[in-house]
Amino acid sequence: MADRAEFAAQAMEYAPQLYSAALRMTRNRADAEDLVQETYLKGYRSFHTFTEGTNLRAWLFRILTNTYINTYRAKQRRPDESDLDDVEDLYLYKRIDTLAGPAIGRSAEESLMTLLPDTEVKDALESLPDNFRLPVVLADVEGFSYKEIADMLDIPIGTVMSRLHRGRKQMQKALHNYAVERGLGPAAAETEGKATSTTP
Repeated sequence: MADRAEFAAQAMEYAPQLYSAALRMTRNRADAEDLVQETYLKGYRSFHTFTEGTNLRAWLFRILTNTYINTYRAKQRRPDESDLDDVEDLYLYKRIDTLAGPAIGRSAEESLMTLLPDTEVKDALESLPDNFRLPVVLADVEGFSYKEIADMLDIPIGTVMSRLHRGRKQMQKALHNYAVERGLGPAAAETEGKATSTTP
């Protein structure tokens, strides 16, 4: 059982990470700040239930996620009020791969994603429904395991894997379409090659 007096010293170091995740969840700076504040308030009040020696970061993220699902998602503002541009590590999404894709497919996909601007990656992320976006954020940006995400979202591990797969595939499809439209990546190169070979 943990002592509340230790809460600030141990928990505040995770504030930037919690805010970054909250911003991706709410897509609005004011709501993200409120969400983090409420997370710390709930964490402080229930810190006596935290088991010392276990993962405090995962414990705080579970509070953050549950608070968002139960409170903020219902009143979430529209995406055009988004402040996701403030998040600096969206480049991580450019290396998203599928759970089942072959190694050669992942390499081609990664090569394609590195050609895309962060604004397109951000738009692809924002376009995901909550039930797909939350697992993608928790797994691919925050680095939590399937089991930790399952605990945070209170869903089976198999559901986490399924939603991750579908969320990643939706992002990949959106980004692939963008790349092809702008003549980037292997698909565009292949199309150009076919056009050249048919030219007399």
